Amino acid sequence: MGEYDRRNAGHRGGHNHNNRKRRYREDDEFDRRPTRRQYQEPVHVKVRKQLLAIAESPLKKIDEEVHEIATIVVDNYEDEEIRGNFLELSLQLVVEQALKIPFVAAVILAVNVKKPELANEVITRSSTILSDHFKVGAWREVKLLLRFLGCLQAILDDQGVFPVLEELFSRAVDLQTASLDDGLGLQIVKIILLTIPYIMASSASGLEELANALLEKTDIIASTPHPLEALVDPYPSSEDDDTNHQAHSIISLLQTQLQTEATQSWDLACIPRPWRKLPIENGVAPLAPTKHSLPPIIVPSTVSPGAQPQLPEMYFSVYADQDVETVPPTSNIASSILRDALVDTISTLDYNRNATAKFLIDLDCYFAPETFVKRATPFDRLREVDEGKSTWKPEDVAVDAVFSQLLQLPVPEHKLVYYHAVLTESCKIAPAAIAPSLGRAIRFLYRNVDAMDLELEYRFLDWFSHHLSNFGFTWKWTEWVDDVGLPSAKPKKAFIVGALEKEIRLSFAQRIRGTLPEPYQALITEAKEKDTPDFKYNSDHAAETPYAPQAREVLRLLRAKAPDAEMQPYLSSIETEAAELGITEPLIPSTDAYMTAICFIGSKSLSHVLSCIERCKERLLALGPRSEAARRQIITSVMEYWSEKPGVGVNVVDKLLNYTILTPQSVINWALTDNIGKGQILTHAHIYEMVASTMHKVTNRVRQIVIARNQAELPAVQKGILDETLEKERAQMKELFSTVEDSLTGVASGVVDEMAESRDQDTEAEALLRLWGEKWLRVFRRKMAVEEAWIQEMLTKQPQEAELIDGTGEEAGELARRNGTTENQQKVEGDEDVL
Repeated sequence: MGEYDRRNAGHRGGHNHNNRKRRYREDDEFDRRPTRRQYQEPVHVKVRKQLLAIAESPLKKIDEEVHEIATIVVDNYEDEEIRGNFLELSLQLVVEQALKIPFVAAVILAVNVKKPELANEVITRSSTILSDHFKVGAWREVKLLLRFLGCLQAILDDQGVFPVLEELFSRAVDLQTASLDDGLGLQIVKIILLTIPYIMASSASGLEELANALLEKTDIIASTPHPLEALVDPYPSSEDDDTNHQAHSIISLLQTQLQTEATQSWDLACIPRPWRKLPIENGVAPLAPTKHSLPPIIVPSTVSPGAQPQLPEMYFSVYADQDVETVPPTSNIASSILRDALVDTISTLDYNRNATAKFLIDLDCYFAPETFVKRATPFDRLREVDEGKSTWKPEDVAVDAVFSQLLQLPVPEHKLVYYHAVLTESCKIAPAAIAPSLGRAIRFLYRNVDAMDLELEYRFLDWFSHHLSNFGFTWKWTEWVDDVGLPSAKPKKAFIVGALEKEIRLSFAQRIRGTLPEPYQALITEAKEKDTPDFKYNSDHAAETPYAPQAREVLRLLRAKAPDAEMQPYLSSIETEAAELGITEPLIPSTDAYMTAICFIGSKSLSHVLSCIERCKERLLALGPRSEAARRQIITSVMEYWSEKPGVGVNVVDKLLNYTILTPQSVINWALTDNIGKGQILTHAHIYEMVASTMHKVTNRVRQIVIARNQAELPAVQKGILDETLEKERAQMKELFSTVEDSLTGVASGVVDEMAESRDQDTEAEALLRLWGEKWLRVFRRKMAVEEAWIQEMLTKQPQEAELIDGTGEEAGELARRNGTTENQQKVEGDEDVL
């Protein structure tokens, strides 16, 4: 009874204070609630996670990570699943995450201490995969696997990787001997030069003589300028250019940097060396590692160029002229090593922009300590860094690498929007670190707009506008206020106007106006703020808009979706009145009324205008054969209607091209013949977009045919049809490039009619226009050279080597059946984007 009282704190039955009965003392002492079953991760999953995350955390010691992974793998060597996953994942990391190659190599070196047979299996597999990549011309994978084997040089017999590099060099010599224009030989030499630093940074010793001998050989090719270097120079020289930018080819820089390193005992301070602390067994480190013979690696006597044309690469940096170095100078080998590893990471992870951005932010984890300053260190604080210590900012190096690809000539490896997205994601992940770096990059590029290649200028403009749209359109426009009053032909003024037009396309005029200081307000007129431009035929002033009554009837009937037969009388009336007024092409005013009405009806969105064009397609298609002038009037009507928002007009013209209502020749003639004037039209960003987009459609068509004819096991009949089609399309492409060149040459040399008639009126203004002509001419000469080089390279390939590029290939048989005029049957996708 006493015990019962104690349990209930003196309360008896009937009280509600604590009515739960406890019959046994252990009820008070033990928690009998069911416990969750503990989950123990399988060993193969643990190894996979640890290997995937190696070197990613700055909080973990890399030698401990390496030792732990190696120990687990060695202890479970007999488990086929663990061993197989480890072998597969290790080599997958090598070709997909280039930044981790030294750390994966360190794991293999640690494994070699206790299980040499496992290390030997890794080397054997690497050699087999490397031979396969040589056969198909997968040169990036070749480079990364050679880098991996170079890091394992200490456990390779004899000369290790050097015989492979020697064999590669002999192939490069053969290619260069056959043609000085060859780009593949340069790519092979670049691979050799980028492998040497990792071999020399490995734990192997006594290799200096081999490396120096190889460098002497590569100097012959690396020091010879490639004939196409001038076309891919980001800062083309000009007599009117007062800046001093000297671009270097990447291969010549590498050669010079490595020769400098050779005189400094191969310091290579930026390369991580995680293999310096290998596991010690029984307190005693092994005297010498077990060595393995490198299996024969087959380098084909005739190497494949791969899917991409190999062209010379120039080193480009957006942090080149700062008073404090935030990126390695071009005299330091680190500039090439860091850039190459980052570019490989960006290019191989194009399917996941978030992962790419994360690697860029964590860049300092993958290189030697003291290579960089602390992340997000303000630029002004760099001046306080002790002399002799690095002032390189990891975020600057990362941003620099992305811009080097975004602004790569002649074409970037991936779509431009991918690089836009990587920079956006990086800024979202680490705004405090990336945003200031981007700000300095923007200022550098803007300062050098005058000297920059025109294509790069427009790529910068597109990225700048797109990037601002992701961050509230905020920018310190006050920094460029002095340039607002410049003449419209000045590159900086043209950039500002073009950027604002792009921003309006990505938002709306009132929103953009609200982000601008007062001096910029005049650049956004009230007309730009109208959602729907006015229908010019609403005016009854005959002098301003003749044929207004008939045009209004055409508009009414189009809205009512009336048949053509009901509209024809009004269009015929316009043509009759025009003929009475002495107009030689009466079809032009009737076409203008018809197309302007279509634009007005479709002004709400792109889907509206596409729907209207679809309904009127037959009539529009019939205009071209009747009159080429009427076909060009379609473009004039569209661009006049959208004169305040020319980007929308360019978009509509692009869709009309897809419907084959317009032809590429008509678009080029309209832009560069009918409206060339003195060349003022060349200063407009939307005109460059229209011409470049049209030329891309033509060249892409030729590429599709070339890829289709190269398909394996293609019947001879179909191949013959495709060869005929290719010959015709290629001739049309050359004719189009010739038209572009003739028009631009006239502006560049100052011999166009209007310029020749007024040569002495405004010398400075005409000099600027001639400069625009030179810039345009250089861009399209390069495009023609690239296309011809690509076609020649692809036509010399064997059918089984041909690969689809950019996803533009089609079934060969289908394309053969379609050839020529089949584009008339192509439909434009019903895009729902708002105009």
